[in-house]
Amino acid sequence: MFARILLLGLALGLPALPAWAFDEGIEYAKVPRVQPTETEARVEVLELFWYGCPHCWHLEPVLKQWQATMPASAELRRMPAILGPSWEPLARAYFAAELMGKAEEIHLPLFEAVQVKKLRLADVDALAKFAAAQGLDPDAFKEAYGSFFVDMQVRKATELGQSFGVDGVPAIVVNGKYRTSATQAGGNDQLMAVVAFLIEKESEAAASPAPSTPQETKP
Repeated sequence: MFARILLLGLALGLPALPAWAFDEGIEYAKVPRVQPTETEARVEVLELFWYGCPHCWHLEPVLKQWQATMPASAELRRMPAILGPSWEPLARAYFAAELMGKAEEIHLPLFEAVQVKKLRLADVDALAKFAAAQGLDPDAFKEAYGSFFVDMQVRKATELGQSFGVDGVPAIVVNGKYRTSATQAGGNDQLMAVVAFLIEKESEAAASPAPSTPQETKP
């Protein structure tokens, strides 16, 4: 395991931290309630973020670099966190774009609009105007924004954040079992090394044969 993590770290330019440097309760933690994943046979790497968070914005290029070389056994997913009422409009915007099949097209521009251009995008009208500037139909965006699908995604994101014990972003949850963050790991680069370790841990667990059930002995 250590050799594979070391090679992955070198490929990404990450610090060569030994696998045994990562301890549960320090660089990562088990989530209070393990949750099902949506990536089938792959290890799910779930990023929880908020467009209003500068630390999330700074993590984006690191995640993009990591995604280009991530193990074939893993899959990256995003989910906007909703840790308060003021977080909901931007989360709804992401889910609305997702419903329209435009989540990738709007993701980085929305981050840039909030973090670099300092636009106030706190209601559906402002967000629809922004979406139109990205080439989306503003009326279709508004319809998606208020849709049942987005309502359900908002509820799910809120509940998952609570189940994972997330109290700040960015946070990464691996396979619905382990939560880590740049704060826990000691920086963005170290965070991705911890994620690589947890992916390897889950991949090895999935590959291990299930313990056999002892056969009943009859007299």
